[in-house]
Amino acid sequence: MLQALGGIRVLDFSHALAGPYCTLLLAEYGADVYKLEASGHGDMGRGWGPPFAGGIASFFLGLNHGKQGISIDLKRPEGKELCLRLVEKMDVLIENFRPGTMDRLGIGYEATRARNPRLVYCSISGYGQNGPSRDEAAMDLVVQASSGLLSITGTKEGESVRCGYGVTDVTAGLFAVIGILMALRARETTGQGQFVDVAMLDGMISTMSSNYSSFLGGGAVPRPMGTEFPTVVPYRVFHARDRGIALAVGSEKLWAAFCQVLDRPDLIAHPDYCSNAARICNREALETTLGEIFARHPGAEWLEKLRAAGIPCSLVRNFREVVEDPQSAVREMFPTMEHTVAGAHRVTGPPIKLSETPGRPKGGAPLLGEHTREALQHLLAMPPGEIDRYLFDRIIFVGQAVQPAADC
Repeated sequence: MLQALGGIRVLDFSHALAGPYCTLLLAEYGADVYKLEASGHGDMGRGWGPPFAGGIASFFLGLNHGKQGISIDLKRPEGKELCLRLVEKMDVLIENFRPGTMDRLGIGYEATRARNPRLVYCSISGYGQNGPSRDEAAMDLVVQASSGLLSITGTKEGESVRCGYGVTDVTAGLFAVIGILMALRARETTGQGQFVDVAMLDGMISTMSSNYSSFLGGGAVPRPMGTEFPTVVPYRVFHARDRGIALAVGSEKLWAAFCQVLDRPDLIAHPDYCSNAARICNREALETTLGEIFARHPGAEWLEKLRAAGIPCSLVRNFREVVEDPQSAVREMFPTMEHTVAGAHRVTGPPIKLSETPGRPKGGAPLLGEHTREALQHLLAMPPGEIDRYLFDRIIFVGQAVQPAADC
């Protein structure tokens, strides 16, 4: 079946999370992604476990399925030249090393553009390719802190809490996808590729636009609020008799319906709560009252009543409940993959549903260098004897074994 990105070739130098998440999405929607790893241990994500399956981290299996694995020694002149020959056949190159690393290897933007002016070259970094913070090391937690996210994420008492997933990495990966697609669209008009500079810091500032807009407009430095929301009340998790339940009452119509569900119609027109602005001013007293009401009944009972009234709500579910949810099954969000070493395992599915060019998982994560031979034959029409010579000289690696890991 035709896919949206069918025919697009991507040379993927990325590792860990931000870049691999970007290329995972590109692969799921049809791009041919060639994951280029160094010899030895390859992508650091291969060791990010437990859990492991067949000695391969589940983290790596989940982020790299559908890609073709190639391995070239880029520190050798022959390896660098081989890489540049592959660049000539590509539409996109993506990397997420520290700024300057690819230039030192001889495969930076200027060097690759000279070989392929149509190439879209995407670099993901912590703080971007210019500015005083350019060379600072960055990982997800660090950028959660430097972007201001940690200052608003945590308990009301002020304890900082890391967002439960690698939000700065994943956000950068999403913006990389957007940037690549925009550059490919522009290439249709100009015939030329371009450099796509994605910074984790920039992405987080952009995705916190509503938070920063409030600060820029009013000047008040925001603080952690737990699950509360600064501009809507009630909008938070309340504790029912047995578990947490999240709800969002975002309009006066919903407020009236909400009060009826609680059997407290007297709150609808109460002068302290009759508008969202009033509820914000009297947040503490209102939420204390609501907390006492919710504690009287189980979460499932509240869920049924609130949903019947059209109130946005959900139990605070764990991962098992989400995976086993029929909605997840209908949306095909946890498909099963087969892997030559790891065996059958489940991964997350494509998030965007396209009616005519759907995304789909297309094969397990590659072993280190698993497809080097096939890629050189297909892309460069390299004869088997020449491939064997590169292999003998240890310039390329084919299906190289990685030291297996085991669960603790």
